[in-house]
Amino acid sequence: MASTEVAEPEARSLSEQAYFWIRRDILLGELFPEHKLQIEAISERYGIGAVPVREALNRLSSEGLVDRKSHRGFYVAPISISDLEELVKTRIWLETLALTESIKHGDDAWEDELVVSCHRLARTQRRLPEDVGRELTEEWEERHKAFHMLLLDRCGSAWLLDFCSTLMDQAVRYRNLSMNTNPNKQRREGAAAEHQAILQAVLDHDAGLACARLAEHYRITLEGLKAVILPEGETTSGKLRHI
Repeated sequence: MASTEVAEPEARSLSEQAYFWIRRDILLGELFPEHKLQIEAISERYGIGAVPVREALNRLSSEGLVDRKSHRGFYVAPISISDLEELVKTRIWLETLALTESIKHGDDAWEDELVVSCHRLARTQRRLPEDVGRELTEEWEERHKAFHMLLLDRCGSAWLLDFCSTLMDQAVRYRNLSMNTNPNKQRREGAAAEHQAILQAVLDHDAGLACARLAEHYRITLEGLKAVILPEGETTSGKLRHI
Protein backbone atom coordinates (compact mmCIF):
# COMPACT_ATOMS: atom_id res chain seq x y z
CA MET A 1 0.00 0.00 0.00
CA ALA A 2 1.18 3.51 -0.77
CA SER A 3 2.45 5.57 2.11
CA THR A 4 1.05 9.03 2.82
CA GLU A 5 4.54 10.16 3.84
CA VAL A 6 6.71 12.01 1.30
CA ALA A 7 10.44 11.53 1.74
CA GLU A 8 12.96 14.12 0.66
CA PRO A 9 13.82 13.46 -3.01
CA GLU A 10 17.57 13.43 -2.32
CA ALA A 11 17.11 10.26 -0.25
CA ARG A 12 15.46 8.41 -3.11
CA SER A 13 16.61 6.55 -6.20
CA LEU A 14 16.61 8.41 -9.51
CA SER A 15 13.29 6.81 -10.41
CA GLU A 16 11.84 7.89 -7.06
CA GLN A 17 13.19 11.42 -7.53
CA ALA A 18 11.62 11.66 -10.98
CA TYR A 19 8.34 10.40 -9.57
CA PHE A 20 8.50 12.93 -6.72
CA TRP A 21 9.16 15.97 -8.94
CA ILE A 22 6.74 15.10 -11.77
CA ARG A 23 3.96 14.23 -9.35
CA ARG A 24 4.62 17.41 -7.38
CA ASP A 25 4.33 19.61 -10.46
CA ILE A 26 1.16 17.87 -11.61
CA LEU A 27 -0.46 18.33 -8.20
CA LEU A 28 0.66 21.97 -8.01
CA GLY A 29 -0.96 22.60 -11.39
CA GLU A 30 2.33 23.55 -13.05
CA LEU A 31 1.97 20.73 -15.58
CA PHE A 32 -1.42 21.27 -17.19
CA PRO A 33 -3.95 18.61 -18.19
CA GLU A 34 -3.15 16.85 -21.48
CA HIS A 35 0.32 18.38 -21.56
CA LYS A 36 2.51 15.92 -23.48
CA LEU A 37 5.21 14.55 -21.23
CA GLN A 38 8.05 13.97 -23.67
CA ILE A 39 10.74 11.81 -22.12
CA GLU A 40 13.63 13.97 -23.36
CA ALA A 41 12.01 17.23 -22.22
CA ILE A 42 11.13 15.82 -18.79
CA SER A 43 14.66 14.45 -18.39
CA GLU A 44 16.09 17.87 -19.15
CA ARG A 45 13.59 19.65 -16.89
CA TYR A 46 14.57 17.64 -13.82
CA GLY A 47 18.12 16.63 -14.73
CA ILE A 48 17.29 12.93 -14.52
CA GLY A 49 17.93 10.25 -17.17
CA ALA A 50 15.33 8.88 -19.56
CA VAL A 51 15.04 5.41 -18.00
CA PRO A 52 14.08 6.57 -14.47
CA VAL A 53 11.77 9.20 -15.98
CA ARG A 54 9.95 6.50 -17.97
CA GLU A 55 9.65 4.36 -14.83
CA ALA A 56 8.20 7.34 -12.94
CA LEU A 57 5.68 8.08 -15.70
CA ASN A 58 4.53 4.47 -15.73
CA ARG A 59 4.01 4.63 -11.97
CA LEU A 60 2.07 7.90 -12.24
CA SER A 61 -0.03 6.32 -14.99
CA SER A 62 -1.05 3.55 -12.59
CA GLU A 63 -2.13 6.26 -10.10
CA GLY A 64 -4.29 8.10 -12.63
CA LEU A 65 -2.24 11.30 -12.76
CA VAL A 66 -0.72 10.47 -16.16
CA ASP A 67 -2.31 8.94 -19.26
CA ARG A 68 -0.27 6.54 -21.38
CA LYS A 69 -1.62 6.55 -24.91
CA SER A 70 -0.67 3.75 -27.26
CA HIS A 71 1.97 4.84 -29.80
CA ARG A 72 1.60 8.47 -28.64
CA GLY A 73 3.42 8.58 -25.31
CA PHE A 74 2.57 10.08 -21.94
CA TYR A 75 0.23 12.97 -21.14
CA VAL A 76 -0.91 14.67 -17.95
CA ALA A 77 -4.35 13.22 -17.16
CA PRO A 78 -7.30 15.36 -18.32
CA ILE A 79 -9.85 17.01 -16.04
CA SER A 80 -13.60 17.61 -16.31
CA ILE A 81 -16.50 18.83 -14.21
CA SER A 82 -18.10 15.37 -14.24
CA ASP A 83 -14.87 13.80 -12.95
CA LEU A 84 -14.59 16.47 -10.25
CA GLU A 85 -18.18 15.92 -9.14
CA GLU A 86 -17.62 12.17 -8.93
CA LEU A 87 -14.38 12.75 -7.04
CA VAL A 88 -16.08 14.96 -4.45
CA LYS A 89 -18.99 12.55 -4.06
CA THR A 90 -16.62 9.65 -3.46
CA ARG A 91 -14.53 11.65 -1.01
CA ILE A 92 -17.63 12.45 1.01
CA TRP A 93 -18.68 8.79 1.08
CA LEU A 94 -15.30 7.52 2.24
CA GLU A 95 -14.19 10.35 4.50
CA THR A 96 -17.43 10.59 6.45
CA LEU A 97 -17.15 6.86 7.13
CA ALA A 98 -13.52 7.25 8.23
CA LEU A 99 -14.32 10.33 10.32
CA THR A 100 -17.18 8.56 12.10
CA GLU A 101 -14.87 5.69 13.04
CA SER A 102 -12.11 8.09 14.10
CA ILE A 103 -14.42 9.95 16.46
CA LYS A 104 -15.59 6.61 17.87
CA HIS A 105 -12.03 5.42 18.54
CA GLY A 106 -10.20 8.73 19.07
CA ASP A 107 -8.46 9.62 22.31
CA ASP A 108 -7.22 12.76 24.06
CA ALA A 109 -3.85 12.61 22.30
CA TRP A 110 -5.58 12.55 18.90
CA GLU A 111 -7.75 15.52 19.82
CA ASP A 112 -4.68 17.46 21.00
CA GLU A 113 -2.95 16.71 17.67
CA LEU A 114 -6.00 17.94 15.77
CA VAL A 115 -6.08 21.24 17.66
CA VAL A 116 -2.39 21.85 16.93
CA SER A 117 -2.74 20.82 13.28
CA CYS A 118 -5.73 23.11 12.72
CA HIS A 119 -3.88 26.00 14.37
CA ARG A 120 -0.84 25.52 12.15
CA LEU A 121 -3.02 25.38 9.05
CA ALA A 122 -4.88 28.56 10.03
CA ARG A 123 -1.61 30.36 10.79
CA THR A 124 -0.21 29.42 7.38
CA GLN A 125 -3.42 30.53 5.66
CA ARG A 126 -3.24 33.96 7.32
CA ARG A 127 0.15 34.49 5.67
CA LEU A 128 -1.06 33.65 2.15
CA PRO A 129 -2.50 37.06 1.09
CA GLU A 130 0.92 38.66 1.67
CA ASP A 131 2.97 35.80 0.22
CA VAL A 132 1.76 33.67 -2.69
CA GLY A 133 5.16 32.15 -3.39
CA ARG A 134 5.61 28.49 -4.22
CA GLU A 135 7.26 27.62 -0.89
CA LEU A 136 4.37 28.92 1.21
CA THR A 137 1.83 27.35 -1.16
CA GLU A 138 3.50 23.97 -0.65
CA GLU A 139 3.59 24.51 3.11
CA TRP A 140 -0.16 25.25 3.08
CA GLU A 141 -0.85 22.14 0.99
CA GLU A 142 1.16 19.96 3.37
CA ARG A 143 -0.59 21.31 6.45
CA HIS A 144 -3.99 21.18 4.79
CA LYS A 145 -3.59 17.51 3.91
CA ALA A 146 -2.09 16.77 7.32
CA PHE A 147 -5.17 18.19 9.05
CA HIS A 148 -7.66 16.38 6.83
CA MET A 149 -5.80 13.06 7.09
CA LEU A 150 -5.48 13.45 10.86
CA LEU A 151 -9.26 13.79 11.07
CA LEU A 152 -9.46 10.25 9.67
CA ASP A 153 -6.41 8.82 11.38
CA ARG A 154 -8.18 6.73 14.04
CA CYS A 155 -10.56 5.00 11.62
CA GLY A 156 -8.73 1.71 12.04
CA SER A 157 -8.29 0.92 8.34
CA ALA A 158 -5.01 1.49 6.51
CA TRP A 159 -6.79 0.67 3.23
CA LEU A 160 -9.41 3.35 3.80
CA LEU A 161 -6.76 5.92 4.73
CA ASP A 162 -4.82 5.07 1.58
CA PHE A 163 -7.88 5.53 -0.63
CA CYS A 164 -8.72 8.84 1.06
CA SER A 165 -5.14 10.08 0.63
CA THR A 166 -5.20 9.27 -3.10
CA LEU A 167 -8.50 11.10 -3.59
CA MET A 168 -7.20 14.11 -1.66
CA ASP A 169 -4.24 14.32 -4.03
CA GLN A 170 -6.55 14.30 -7.04
CA ALA A 171 -8.58 17.12 -5.46
CA VAL A 172 -5.40 19.11 -4.82
CA ARG A 173 -4.69 19.13 -8.55
CA TYR A 174 -8.07 20.67 -9.35
CA ARG A 175 -7.66 23.31 -6.67
CA ASN A 176 -4.17 24.33 -7.77
CA LEU A 177 -5.14 24.42 -11.44
CA SER A 178 -7.93 26.82 -10.54
CA MET A 179 -5.46 28.89 -8.49
CA ASN A 180 -3.03 29.08 -11.39
CA THR A 181 -5.73 30.66 -13.59
CA ASN A 182 -6.64 33.20 -10.89
CA PRO A 183 -4.44 36.32 -11.05
CA ASN A 184 -5.05 36.99 -7.33
CA LYS A 185 -4.14 33.40 -6.34
CA GLN A 186 -6.04 33.61 -3.06
CA ARG A 187 -7.49 30.71 -1.11
CA ARG A 188 -11.20 30.61 -0.44
CA GLU A 189 -11.90 32.98 2.46
CA GLY A 190 -14.35 30.80 4.35
CA ALA A 191 -12.20 27.66 4.40
CA ALA A 192 -10.42 28.47 7.68
CA ALA A 193 -13.72 28.93 9.53
CA GLU A 194 -15.01 25.67 8.03
CA HIS A 195 -11.94 23.80 9.27
CA GLN A 196 -12.48 25.23 12.75
CA ALA A 197 -16.16 24.26 12.68
CA ILE A 198 -15.31 20.67 11.71
CA LEU A 199 -12.73 20.53 14.48
CA GLN A 200 -15.20 21.80 17.08
CA ALA A 201 -17.76 19.15 16.14
CA VAL A 202 -15.08 16.48 16.47
CA LEU A 203 -14.04 17.79 19.90
CA ASP A 204 -17.71 17.71 20.91
CA HIS A 205 -17.82 14.05 19.79
CA ASP A 206 -20.72 14.87 17.48
CA ALA A 207 -20.01 12.56 14.54
CA GLY A 208 -23.17 13.48 12.66
CA LEU A 209 -22.44 17.21 12.78
CA ALA A 210 -18.74 16.73 12.01
CA CYS A 211 -19.57 14.65 8.93
CA ALA A 212 -22.21 17.15 7.78
CA ARG A 213 -19.72 20.00 8.10
CA LEU A 214 -17.01 18.06 6.28
CA ALA A 215 -19.39 17.23 3.43
CA GLU A 216 -20.53 20.86 3.19
CA HIS A 217 -16.90 22.00 3.19
CA TYR A 218 -16.24 19.85 0.12
CA ARG A 219 -19.45 20.90 -1.63
CA ILE A 220 -18.64 24.59 -1.20
CA THR A 221 -15.17 23.99 -2.60
CA LEU A 222 -16.70 22.07 -5.51
CA GLU A 223 -18.98 24.96 -6.45
CA GLY A 224 -16.05 27.37 -6.38
CA LEU A 225 -13.98 25.12 -8.64
CA LYS A 226 -16.83 24.65 -11.09
CA ALA A 227 -16.83 28.41 -11.63
CA VAL A 228 -13.37 28.18 -13.25
CA ILE A 229 -13.59 24.75 -14.90
CA LEU A 230 -15.87 25.10 -17.88
CA PRO A 231 -18.08 22.45 -19.53
CA GLU A 232 -16.86 20.48 -22.52
CA GLY A 233 -16.36 22.57 -25.61
CA GLU A 234 -16.29 25.98 -23.91
CA THR A 235 -13.32 28.28 -23.37
CA THR A 236 -13.06 31.66 -21.71
CA SER A 237 -10.08 33.98 -21.46
CA GLY A 238 -8.65 33.97 -17.95
CA LYS A 239 -10.41 30.76 -16.97
CA LEU A 240 -9.25 27.19 -17.08
CA ARG A 241 -10.87 25.48 -20.02
CA HIS A 242 -12.02 21.86 -20.04
CA ILE A 243 -9.17 19.85 -21.53
